[in-house]
Amino acid sequence: MADGLRLAIGTLTAVPVRPPTTVGRAQAAAAMLLAPVVGALLGAAATAAGWAALHLVGLRGPGTPVALAALLGGITVVGVLALMTRGIHLDGLADTADGHGSGRHGEEALAVMRRSDIGPSGVVALLLVLALQVVSVAVLLARDDVSGVVVAVAAGRLALVWACRRGVPAARPDGLGAAVAGSVAPGAAMAVTVVTALAAGALDWWPGAAAVALACLAGVVVVARARRRWGGITGDVLGAVVETATTVGLLTLVVLGG
Repeated sequence: MADGLRLAIGTLTAVPVRPPTTVGRAQAAAAMLLAPVVGALLGAAATAAGWAALHLVGLRGPGTPVALAALLGGITVVGVLALMTRGIHLDGLADTADGHGSGRHGEEALAVMRRSDIGPSGVVALLLVLALQVVSVAVLLARDDVSGVVVAVAAGRLALVWACRRGVPAARPDGLGAAVAGSVAPGAAMAVTVVTALAAGALDWWPGAAAVALACLAGVVVVARARRRWGGITGDVLGAVVETATTVGLLTLVVLGG
């Protein structure tokens, strides 16, 4: 379990940790199952930074529009999340969008995703997702919903559990996708999902549980499209899963909360 936790922190955050002593299927599964916990901690840290931007800078003082203050908080939260993860999930989202946008399949699409540059599809995907996340977080902060970001970020990482469940192959034999693909047993995935949904419900009532469910569904859709286009998942696809699921979780809380 200790190796799994170190692997989860090392691959999902920019926090320096000692490398795991052993990296195998068991450690990969443990890392993915612990991903929602890591996500909750990331969400809590980012929310604290956003809340500080509202209060310490004094933007919620007299004469300051709440919407403007909340927007700054949203930008802060999303920016801190990107910094704490080295932007790896956003990079994966852009590469996956470029792979789909190329119109190619199999190895040809994977070659497009390996390129260091970002194409037009990747740029559009990044702009859309970042805009939706910033605005959604701003709405939650304006409502004083400090737990919403924690729920959504945890749900985004929970989607990794289903992306790496048994039966989901890797698109290529190397890389992060190959290391974690098919490592999580369905029963373990369901157990972690139930626990996460219950915790989310305790924080944000039924909208929190709904956010968890829809975030996981969004991740499953991303994986299904990847399997059709290039036969399985890659590290980039997992990044796209995280960002897509997180965004869906935030939007769910915005629409259903209040």
